[in-house]
Amino acid sequence: MSKPGLDKWYAYMKSHDTAALWDLLHPDAVFESPVVHTPQRGRDITFKYLTSAAKVLGSPTFKYLGEWRNDSGAVLEFENEIDGIKLNGVDIITFDGDGRITHFKVMVRPLKAINLLHRMMGEELMKQSGAMSQS
Repeated sequence: MSKPGLDKWYAYMKSHDTAALWDLLHPDAVFESPVVHTPQRGRDITFKYLTSAAKVLGSPTFKYLGEWRNDSGAVLEFENEIDGIKLNGVDIITFDGDGRITHFKVMVRPLKAINLLHRMMGEELMKQSGAMSQS
Protein backbone atom coordinates (compact mmCIF):
# COMPACT_ATOMS: atom_id res chain seq x y z
CA MET A 1 0.00 0.00 0.00
CA SER A 2 1.44 3.33 -1.09
CA LYS A 3 1.35 6.47 1.10
CA PRO A 4 1.76 9.70 -0.90
CA GLY A 5 3.64 11.54 1.86
CA LEU A 6 6.02 8.66 2.47
CA ASP A 7 6.62 8.24 -1.27
CA LYS A 8 7.45 11.96 -1.44
CA TRP A 9 9.86 11.59 1.50
CA TYR A 10 11.73 8.77 -0.24
CA ALA A 11 11.81 10.86 -3.44
CA TYR A 12 13.31 13.77 -1.49
CA MET A 13 15.95 11.49 0.04
CA LYS A 14 17.02 10.47 -3.47
CA SER A 15 16.86 13.91 -5.10
CA HIS A 16 17.62 16.29 -2.20
CA ASP A 17 15.21 18.68 -3.95
CA THR A 18 14.72 21.29 -1.24
CA ALA A 19 11.65 22.78 -2.96
CA ALA A 20 9.99 19.35 -2.79
CA LEU A 21 10.89 19.08 0.91
CA TRP A 22 9.45 22.54 1.61
CA ASP A 23 6.17 21.53 -0.06
CA LEU A 24 6.12 18.27 1.91
CA LEU A 25 6.32 20.05 5.28
CA HIS A 26 3.14 21.24 7.00
CA PRO A 27 3.42 24.91 8.09
CA ASP A 28 3.13 23.79 11.74
CA ALA A 29 5.58 20.87 11.42
CA VAL A 30 7.52 19.86 14.54
CA PHE A 31 11.04 18.42 14.49
CA GLU A 32 12.54 16.47 17.39
CA SER A 33 16.29 15.95 17.33
CA PRO A 34 18.23 13.30 19.26
CA VAL A 35 20.49 16.06 20.62
CA VAL A 36 18.20 19.09 21.14
CA HIS A 37 16.13 19.06 24.33
CA THR A 38 13.04 20.88 23.08
CA PRO A 39 10.90 20.20 20.00
CA GLN A 40 11.61 22.64 17.16
CA ARG A 41 8.29 24.07 15.94
CA GLY A 42 7.41 25.38 12.50
CA ARG A 43 8.20 24.70 8.88
CA ASP A 44 11.22 27.03 8.76
CA ILE A 45 13.17 25.36 11.57
CA THR A 46 12.07 21.83 10.58
CA PHE A 47 13.25 22.53 7.03
CA LYS A 48 16.59 23.83 8.33
CA TYR A 49 17.18 20.72 10.44
CA LEU A 50 16.15 18.27 7.72
CA THR A 51 18.26 19.92 5.01
CA SER A 52 21.24 20.00 7.40
CA ALA A 53 20.70 16.34 8.24
CA ALA A 54 20.60 15.48 4.53
CA LYS A 55 24.03 17.12 4.10
CA VAL A 56 25.49 15.40 7.17
CA LEU A 57 23.97 11.96 6.60
CA GLY A 58 23.44 12.01 2.85
CA SER A 59 26.50 9.98 1.90
CA PRO A 60 26.40 6.92 -0.37
CA THR A 61 26.60 4.70 2.73
CA PHE A 62 23.24 5.96 4.10
CA LYS A 63 20.44 3.46 3.70
CA TYR A 64 17.04 2.66 5.10
CA LEU A 65 16.87 -0.88 6.51
CA GLY A 66 13.23 -1.27 7.48
CA GLU A 67 9.88 0.42 7.46
CA TRP A 68 6.84 0.14 9.72
CA ARG A 69 3.63 2.01 8.86
CA ASN A 70 0.31 2.88 10.39
CA ASP A 71 -2.57 5.03 9.14
CA SER A 72 -0.86 8.33 9.96
CA GLY A 73 2.84 7.70 9.60
CA ALA A 74 5.89 5.49 9.48
CA VAL A 75 9.01 4.49 11.35
CA LEU A 76 12.05 4.14 9.09
CA GLU A 77 15.17 2.47 10.43
CA PHE A 78 18.43 3.71 8.91
CA GLU A 79 22.16 3.18 9.14
CA ASN A 80 25.24 4.98 7.99
CA GLU A 81 28.94 5.10 8.66
CA ILE A 82 30.70 8.42 9.15
CA ASP A 83 34.39 8.74 10.01
CA GLY A 84 34.51 5.02 10.85
CA ILE A 85 31.60 5.27 13.30
CA LYS A 86 28.54 3.11 12.62
CA LEU A 87 25.35 5.05 13.18
CA ASN A 88 21.93 3.41 13.56
CA GLY A 89 18.64 5.18 14.06
CA VAL A 90 15.01 5.70 13.22
CA ASP A 91 12.99 8.47 11.63
CA ILE A 92 9.49 8.58 13.10
CA ILE A 93 7.35 10.55 10.67
CA THR A 94 3.71 11.61 11.06
CA PHE A 95 1.67 12.85 8.09
CA ASP A 96 -1.58 14.79 7.88
CA GLY A 97 -4.50 13.77 5.66
CA ASP A 98 -2.93 15.61 2.70
CA GLY A 99 0.35 13.68 3.04
CA ARG A 100 2.36 16.56 4.54
CA ILE A 101 4.80 15.95 7.38
CA THR A 102 3.43 17.25 10.68
CA HIS A 103 5.95 15.65 13.03
CA PHE A 104 9.46 14.29 12.46
CA LYS A 105 11.41 12.65 15.28
CA VAL A 106 14.92 11.23 14.94
CA MET A 107 16.45 8.75 17.38
CA VAL A 108 20.08 7.62 17.02
CA ARG A 109 22.43 5.14 18.68
CA PRO A 110 25.12 4.46 19.93
CA LEU A 111 26.37 7.35 22.07
CA LYS A 112 29.54 7.73 19.97
CA ALA A 113 27.32 8.25 16.90
CA ILE A 114 25.11 10.77 18.71
CA ASN A 115 28.16 12.78 19.76
CA LEU A 116 29.48 12.78 16.18
CA LEU A 117 26.08 13.74 14.79
CA HIS A 118 25.74 16.52 17.38
CA ARG A 119 29.07 18.05 16.34
CA MET A 120 28.46 17.70 12.59
CA MET A 121 24.87 19.00 12.73
CA GLY A 122 26.03 21.98 14.81
CA GLU A 123 28.65 22.81 12.18
CA GLU A 124 26.15 22.46 9.32
CA LEU A 125 23.48 24.56 11.07
CA MET A 126 26.10 27.28 11.68
CA LYS A 127 27.02 27.23 7.97
CA GLN A 128 23.34 27.62 7.05
CA SER A 129 22.91 30.46 9.53
CA GLY A 130 25.99 32.20 8.13
CA ALA A 131 24.77 31.77 4.57
CA MET A 132 21.34 33.14 5.50
CA SER A 133 22.78 36.22 7.23
CA GLN A 134 24.92 36.96 4.17
CA SER A 135 21.94 36.78 1.79
